[in-house]
Amino acid sequence: MTKVTNKHLLPVGREPMIYNPIKQLISTGIEAVLVVTSTENMGDIVNLLGSGTQFGIDLTYKVQEEPKGIAHALGLAETFAAGDRIVVILGDNIATRSIRPYVDNFRQQERGARVLLKKVSEPSQFGVAALDEKRIIEIQEKPDNPKSNYAVIGYYMYDENVFDLIRQLEFSARGELEVSALNGEYVKRSEMEYDILEGDWTDAGTLESLQLANHLLMKCNNEIQG
Repeated sequence: MTKVTNKHLLPVGREPMIYNPIKQLISTGIEAVLVVTSTENMGDIVNLLGSGTQFGIDLTYKVQEEPKGIAHALGLAETFAAGDRIVVILGDNIATRSIRPYVDNFRQQERGARVLLKKVSEPSQFGVAALDEKRIIEIQEKPDNPKSNYAVIGYYMYDENVFDLIRQLEFSARGELEVSALNGEYVKRSEMEYDILEGDWTDAGTLESLQLANHLLMKCNNEIQG
């Protein structure tokens, strides 16, 4: 299905997949968005989204020339962030409820990072969070014996220290700078807080989850609920 197009351009509901994360960011009051994608897909992404005028935002683009991981892609945003905090959404994460309340919580957070969690039926397929009342105390990556049923999903919020932490990361065995390792650094500092995402969510990374994403967004007519 992605031989001739980027996964994030596949239709989900009545719109391309990438519209959902963009609409999520807009729902939080964010007015400037950076899209990071590969060299071969940049043209199609720009042709679709343009300058962002249709959404009422300013769009900037960066090319990740090699697939070196999510944290590596995030590192490309340092100039764009200009010393400010950032909100990150993976392009295949689809949710029906606005993430505004959680971003507002992050705005009130003194320092550190914040992630969104979702209770899942098969936690061994995800990065799983061990929790106390306020913070994440450990993240297990696809554990055989998970300490909770709460998966860390593709919505991340970071303070201005994130880029320094990325520079300290080492490449994993698969040659990537892993976002799980980045989040782990915040956990070590006791600076990783969380919220549990309400409403429907899926990671549209498989045929089955893509079908679910279509069902969820057709049901709500692609509109993000408050």
